[in-house]
Amino acid sequence: MTASPDIVFRATGLTKVYRNGALEVHALRGIDFQARKGEFVVILGPSGSGKSTFLNIVGGLDTASAGEAWFEEHQLTALDEKGLTQYRRDHVGFVFQFYNLVPSLTARENVQLVTEIARHPMTADEALALVGLSDRADHFPAQLSGGEQQRVAIARAIAKNPEVLLCDEPTGALDSATGIKVLEALTQVNRAVGATTLVITHNAAIRDIADRVIRFADGRIVEESVNATKKAASEVSW
Repeated sequence: MTASPDIVFRATGLTKVYRNGALEVHALRGIDFQARKGEFVVILGPSGSGKSTFLNIVGGLDTASAGEAWFEEHQLTALDEKGLTQYRRDHVGFVFQFYNLVPSLTARENVQLVTEIARHPMTADEALALVGLSDRADHFPAQLSGGEQQRVAIARAIAKNPEVLLCDEPTGALDSATGIKVLEALTQVNRAVGATTLVITHNAAIRDIADRVIRFADGRIVEESVNATKKAASEVSW
């Protein structure tokens, strides 16, 4: 399947049905989607709308029931578990609501967990500098605030120089002031590394920092809009 060279992700008819005995839950109902290289996309929607399922499929953490999903020239929906593991390792950085840092390792050492196995990594110190934490590199997670821990998690995600950064509720556990610092880190990383960035959130205010906004409901994309003028993360409040 050939696509424009600046298209990183594309999905057609993407469907996901979870089955439990006779019960069927339709998490995705025929999603069509594209994302361009370096684009910053915010995905909104209530719990159960399908947005996390969608992110998990394009991130190679879950498989579709029907339809196709592509990353560049790789058909994700045709890969086996080994292929999906290699795709995640080589191309994707993940940021989740909960930071999942190793408590016994410093910020630098947490980031080095990724740099030691990546193909073309930046150094841990370079990654921490991108998220404004050079002065906290030798601190342990317990010595860091929640926002600082999330920024370490972002540094860890981008240290491998991924083409794609997938973020599921990255500010969900944070207050507004702290969340804004995390958003500043994400937008800085998006500009500096050029990673296509998809951010899932319940928080509609975050839509203002995006290039494009997608809204999910009941397993479908129900709205899509482009921001003619993006706000800086520091201008957002909730």
